[in-house]
Amino acid sequence: MSSESRAFELPLRLLLAFRVLIDELHGELARQGHPDVRPMHGYVFQAIGPDGTTAADLGRRLGVSKQAAGKTIDTLERLGYVERGTDPHDARRKIVRLTGRGVECLALSARIFDRLRADWAGTLGEDRLRQMEDDLRRVTPAEPFLLDMPGWFGT
Repeated sequence: MSSESRAFELPLRLLLAFRVLIDELHGELARQGHPDVRPMHGYVFQAIGPDGTTAADLGRRLGVSKQAAGKTIDTLERLGYVERGTDPHDARRKIVRLTGRGVECLALSARIFDRLRADWAGTLGEDRLRQMEDDLRRVTPAEPFLLDMPGWFGT
């Protein structure tokens, strides 16, 4: 089989690598007290950010409707990861913010990703992993976190 006929394998392998990391992350999050967090929630936490956001802005950042963003906010509020409040600069606007549990989950995720990367470095070698990361930076957009990914994959 020629290399041209296997070109389809590159996106599949990249997707599989992503899936392996995300599945391992969520398995560990579940073991450490966050069994209800789903991959989409990580995008939502990032899109909310440290200062909070509105449901409409969250929808735009995620590439989903305001209603879809609202349903996700409802779920995360019920799970204790976000809270709704009033914008201190405009009482008519409702702001969604991460709770302490949401911030804790993000920090825990960062530590787990550090461990997963270290595991990959142990398997591939630090130099080879760093080269792969450098190569991926060269062929992907400079913005490392495109928040419209959930909308691109579908909801």
